[in-house]
Amino acid sequence: MRKISFPHMGESYRSFKMLLNDLGNEVILPPRPSRKTLNLGVQHTPEFACFPLKILIGTYLETIEKGANVLVTSGGVGPCRAGLYAGLHKKILHDLGHPVEMIVFEPPRLYPINFIRNVYKLNPGRLSIKAIIERIKKGWRQLQALDNVEKAIHIVRPRELKKGATTQKYKQVLEWIDQANTISEIIEAEAAALDELYKIPRDYERLVLKVGIVGEIYVLLEPAANLEIEETLGNLGVEVERSMFLTGWTRDNTWKETLEGMTVKDAAQHYLPELIGGHGRDSIGHTVLYAKRNFDGVIQLAPFTCIPEIVARTILPAVSKDNNIPVLTFFLDEQTGKAGMNTRLEAFVDLMKRQKLKKQCQAKISLPSGAV
Repeated sequence: MRKISFPHMGESYRSFKMLLNDLGNEVILPPRPSRKTLNLGVQHTPEFACFPLKILIGTYLETIEKGANVLVTSGGVGPCRAGLYAGLHKKILHDLGHPVEMIVFEPPRLYPINFIRNVYKLNPGRLSIKAIIERIKKGWRQLQALDNVEKAIHIVRPRELKKGATTQKYKQVLEWIDQANTISEIIEAEAAALDELYKIPRDYERLVLKVGIVGEIYVLLEPAANLEIEETLGNLGVEVERSMFLTGWTRDNTWKETLEGMTVKDAAQHYLPELIGGHGRDSIGHTVLYAKRNFDGVIQLAPFTCIPEIVARTILPAVSKDNNIPVLTFFLDEQTGKAGMNTRLEAFVDLMKRQKLKKQCQAKISLPSGAV
């Protein structure tokens, strides 16, 4: 019997689980990546392979241990190695004696036939087209709810009076959304979740910094890959805005690119006019936009050896200087330690606070006499 699994990427696994179950599949949930996951990946992949490739191989091996024999993943286009990873994953797994089936979704906007064929492969219940569309809509609405709730915790956490209250409440409300079975229930659960999060007591007088996070999609969306950087920043009094959420990325690669996506390209045009693969150009464009919105800083997250992000990293110092916004880069791999990352984050936050206070003082001094 076919048992299906997929990569773990933040909380999105909840929506994929619901959609695949609704289509009549038996789903093996991927575990949250751990040290064991990474060790498995490092053991069976080339040394200089991209960090996500290592984590995904480890994840696949863990799900295969649980009985998975079909893996669903995404492909890609352009000059980025990630578009080849599904084929490489399949070869590695087959060489290890695991003859799994790989179902690879290429960007539907460019390969609509591939999308339709794969949907039918994942429809063992032989549901009608109308029924399939309804189930996709429900999964999409849950994914939106998960993203909206995650955006809310980025606002609440840096202002919470009791440290850890937001994280604790977030875990609780995620289960409400997870247990919703219809679109109306998902909408109701989302509203209740947002209400609970915004009820958390906050200090509205606290000095809160705003930081944009840019970089490669997997290390942006998977907290286990970025060592929970967003939670760490929130605890340091930083409101985070991530440049990429799965709903936005899906929209851009499914039916059409959003206006925001085009704006990002325009913002990057002066520094990087060509598509170099991955999200390198997006990292440049979002940094420019964050500067225009008066953010206090930008953090770039990139897998070690990721060529698009390495190119972006060489350009970001010029972007930082031209737009007067500090930028901090982390290249992540199996050697990255949380303690070292936290030390660098604390120093970066101190730098941004000093700059923000300096700007506030200069603004007060420049006020005309008698102004309030």
